[in-house]
Parts: sequence; C-alpha cells; structure tokens
Amino acid sequence: MGIRAGHWDDWALEGLLGQKEATGQRVSLVVPARNEAATVGAVVSRVRAALMDTVALVDEVVVIDSDSVDDTYAVAESAGARVHRSAEIRPDLGTHPGKGEAMWKSLFVTTGDLVVFMDADLHDWDTHFVPGLLGPLLHRPEVQLVKGFYDRPGADGPLEGGRVTELVARPLIALLFPSLADLVQPLAGEWAVRRPWFAGLSVPTGYAVELAALVDTVRLGGTDAIAQVDLGVRAHRHQALRDLGGMATQILAAALARAGLAVPLPDSSSGATDGDNSGRCVATQAVLRQYLRGLEPVERVVPTLERPAAEAYL
Repeated sequence: MGIRAGHWDDWALEGLLGQKEATGQRVSLVVPARNEAATVGAVVSRVRAALMDTVALVDEVVVIDSDSVDDTYAVAESAGARVHRSAEIRPDLGTHPGKGEAMWKSLFVTTGDLVVFMDADLHDWDTHFVPGLLGPLLHRPEVQLVKGFYDRPGADGPLEGGRVTELVARPLIALLFPSLADLVQPLAGEWAVRRPWFAGLSVPTGYAVELAALVDTVRLGGTDAIAQVDLGVRAHRHQALRDLGGMATQILAAALARAGLAVPLPDSSSGATDGDNSGRCVATQAVLRQYLRGLEPVERVVPTLERPAAEAYL
C-alpha cells in the first residue's frame, strides 16, 4: 500500500478541536529560523491570531533562532513567539549550525505531544497549513509523520520552486528508497510529527532532516506511518544555485548513510570523522569545491553531522 494523501480541508476545525480535547494532546508549532526577520513575524502573528487567540488548536508557538545576525529574535518575540537561541538550548550537548539542529533542540524546550514544523521564510501561505497537517495525527493513530505538499511557483515555472527536490531528492528516492515515491514534496519544510516518534530518530543537523525523517519513519513503521496533505500553494525565498550545492551534499550524505553505503572520508588530518551505530567511520563534514570561473575554485565546508535520538537526553 502506498502513502495515503489527503487535502487540508478534509478535517473540519471543529472536529480537530474536539479530537484534541478528547485525547488531551498538546500542540507545539516550531519555527526554525535563521536571518528571517523579514517574514518570521507574520508567520508567528498569523498563527497566533487564528489558532491560539481565536481557537485553541495550538498551545505554543516556539521560534528556534539558529545563529541569526539580523533581528529575527526580536521580531519573533514581538510577534508573540517564545524564542530560544539554538546555541543556548542544552549547552552541555554542544551546538552545531543548521536547520536540523534547531529542530532537534526544539524537543528540549517544547511541551507538545504533536509538533508542527513550519519554515520562517514563507510568503503566499495561510494558517490552514497547521490544521491540515494535524488532521491525520489526530484522527489516525497509526500515522506518525505528516508531510505537506503544495504548488511551488517560481518565476520561470513550477519546478523553479523545488530544484533540489527534482535534481537530488527524487532521484535518490527512485534509486534507494522507492517506498517513498508517492511523496509529492519530500523536502517540504511544513510537516508534523508525534513528539515521541521524532525524539526516537537520528537527526541530521543541516538540511537533510526532512529526507532522513521520512526514510527512518518508513523503515521503522512502514508506509502506513506516513501521510501527506495537499496544502494548496506555498512560496518562499529561493536560495542561490551554488548555495543549493551545500544542501544537496547534506541530503546525499544522509541518504547514503541510510542506504548502508560508505560515505567518503575527508583527509585524516581534518579529524572530521565519527562513528555511526554500525561502528563504521563516517564523515561529519565534506568539502564542496565549486568553480565560479576558470580554474579558481571556491571551497565550502559542508557539515554532515547527525544528532542521536533526543530521547536519550530528555
């Protein structure tokens, strides 16, 4: 059986509120953010107004500030979020820059039984994203993780809104993880998960967090543990093409590790190696060499580190 799909309005808000009250579950909205002062305020304030102040579907909105150098922290706090700097959460566990790190750290400062993740750089979206993602979790106990999907318009066509998805994630899924082939947007930043489930997963500290969670979920729970929901249209700030190279490197590293394939090691002098659960030596960073023009390279160090399951530290 493939991964079941639904639409955001399959679940009436009144029904979701009733199911939430009947089961006594709390909901946390987590927004990982890095230098998103221009958009994070609207994400926070709109969700609070629609889903906390008007109805009590969401119990807390938490922004995890991942090493921002702009006013992300102040803007998010003014909009009504509880804001934490990722580096200051459980400092005894160290800190690593990255989206996955912020999401992993959120487990130490949130209280929700159901956790909804939403990117901070959204524009052209609506608050129905949140109840749409919660629907399968509140009504189908076998579902552990819910993935959003949507149209992603770009200036030059729809696929301009999902370049890493089309060039990296879909080929990896086709070759290594075909049970995930039904997913429309495997790298979507809007998704929801049961707190104990996410706490039991290894989490890449960078952009591979979404694909890694899907692969590990289908491995542990089968396709019935995943649902996807059509959220309509979503737009966000697009990254430069060369920046996407770093994202692609992180996704490839996480996928290769989960496929049981060796990850190339850096020079031994770098010390950038560690052991995974199988006892193998794996790379915790890669050096991506890119060429702007001619033979003069620009080298980018790309972290590929993964955090172990947070449940051991909670």
